[in-house]
Amino acid sequence: MRFKSVVGPELAGSIDLPEGEIRGWGVFVHGFTLGRHSPAASRVSKQLAREGIGMLRYDNLGIGDSDGDWGDGSFTVKVQDTLRAAALMAGRGTPADLLVGHSWGGAAAIAAAAEASGVRAVATIGAPSDPSHVERQYDAVVDRVLSEGSHEWFVGGRTLVLKRAFVNDVREARLRDRIRELDLPLLVMHSPTDDTVDIANAGEIFREARHPKSFISLEGADHLLTARGQAQRAAHIISAWADQYIHEPTTHQAPAPPVKANSHTPR
Repeated sequence: MRFKSVVGPELAGSIDLPEGEIRGWGVFVHGFTLGRHSPAASRVSKQLAREGIGMLRYDNLGIGDSDGDWGDGSFTVKVQDTLRAAALMAGRGTPADLLVGHSWGGAAAIAAAAEASGVRAVATIGAPSDPSHVERQYDAVVDRVLSEGSHEWFVGGRTLVLKRAFVNDVREARLRDRIRELDLPLLVMHSPTDDTVDIANAGEIFREARHPKSFISLEGADHLLTARGQAQRAAHIISAWADQYIHEPTTHQAPAPPVKANSHTPR
C-alpha cells in the first residue's frame, strides 16, 4: 500500500493483519535509515499481529520502496508522516491505538503521539532522548553539509545525500518537551548492552515522562534486535503491557477490504 508523505512523494507501507481476536491496531515507526523490513520493524510487527494487534509499518522518505529524496526528510517530516500513517489507519476503519517506535523512530513516535487522534499508548525500543543523537552517525560530513548545503553520506552500503535543512531541523527538535507533555501511557524498552544508543537515554526518557510509565530492560539484545527471538520477545512484552489500554474488541471494526499492495515481496 502507498500514501503521500507530508512533503509530497508516496511512501510504501505494509499492514500485518491481526490473527484471531482483533485486540487493536498500531503503527510501527522504524529507525533512522532502516526501513519497514528491518528486523525490529518486521519481526515486532508480525509478532504483534500474531497476538491480535494489526500493525502498519512503512518506509520513510527515500528509504526502501518509498519515493522521494531521503535528504528532504527530517525529524519534523518523520513525525508528520507518522501522523499521516495514523490517519491512514483511521481512514480504513482500523484506527491506531498504539504507536511503537524503534531507535530514532521511538523519538518520533513520542513526538507524534500527542497529535495522533485515537492513539492510547506509546512504546519505544532503544530510543534516544534527543533526536540530535543521530548526528554521531554523520559527524564526519556535517561540517561540509553546513558549509556547502549538502553532501553525500555513505551509510549501510548505500549513499544518501545529507542536507543542511535536515541537520538544522534535527538540532532544533525539542523532544524533552514532548516527553513531559505526553499524556499517554508510555513503555520504554532498552538493552543495557546497546552500543548504538546508550541505555542512559532510556533513563532520561523515563524520568521526564509522566505516569503511567513503565521500563523494561531488554538484556541480551543488540540495538537492531537481530539476535534470535529478541524482536519477538519485545513484541510479547508490548502486547501484554498494552492490553489494558487497547483491549476493547467490541469497539473495533473488521478490517477494510485490502488496499492495493506494491510489487515488493516482503523479506
